[in-house]
Amino acid sequence: MTSSTPVWFITGCSTGFGRDLAAHVRDKGWRAVITARDKSRLTDLTREAPDITLALDLNVNDPDQITSAVAAAHKRFGRIDVLVNNAGYGYQSSAEEGEEREIRAQFHTNVFGLFALTRAVLPIMRAQHSGHIINITSVAGLMGFPGSAYYAASKHAVEGFSDALAKEVEPLGLRVTCVEPGPFRTDWGGRSLKQTASTIADYAKTAATSMQNIRMQSGSQAGDPARAADAMIAITEAPNPPHHFVLGAWGVDAAIAKLKATLAEVEQWAEPGRDTDFPKQ
Repeated sequence: MTSSTPVWFITGCSTGFGRDLAAHVRDKGWRAVITARDKSRLTDLTREAPDITLALDLNVNDPDQITSAVAAAHKRFGRIDVLVNNAGYGYQSSAEEGEEREIRAQFHTNVFGLFALTRAVLPIMRAQHSGHIINITSVAGLMGFPGSAYYAASKHAVEGFSDALAKEVEPLGLRVTCVEPGPFRTDWGGRSLKQTASTIADYAKTAATSMQNIRMQSGSQAGDPARAADAMIAITEAPNPPHHFVLGAWGVDAAIAKLKATLAEVEQWAEPGRDTDFPKQ
């Protein structure tokens, strides 16, 4: 980042990763635009440092609120150095029992809202020739788990978007990182999770069990959100920040195992795959 006191724009700050990250950025004396659907829930974050914090109402599903929030941030601080797309939630069901309304609602927030806010901030970052976009996805953005087909699909969409975006904007001086947390003690399994119960007996040992375990483990996960906030701040100060940053020991181990297995499978089937090209003349 080029600014000595960077400006962060963070969504979903009422709880979880967003709240911890907002507090850590503020405590460093950096400027922070912190948003939530109801900004009154952010009063404690702004009270201690009103000169460097700006709390705004922002529902990422509302295009007008996106436009207003980005304009207000730019008017107040004159730049945006780091955009953290953190707003989002989980939806679980078996793939077969997923409800259309719930699936679409999750995609509107996790995917389309993130796309829209990113588009709104990009002109500011391009004009600066600097900026860092951090998209909070999940280990589920790298692999699927029983009961989380639609949540994983939303996070896979963000991963693909981010990979393409990075190739477009890095020549312009911008950076893009997907942050992929494993299980963290953010009350995601309670506050930020919707479920459609699985009642089909064939899924009792897969989707239904996985969904039950998520609820039961809420509050006992190994991941520390405060340490995650420090780690996310650190990557913005790195000369070569990662494109993918997996958080938590469980998540790191799971991602490594998944990627190794995928590579092995691609290599195993490489020759039959290559043989589908037209024969060379």
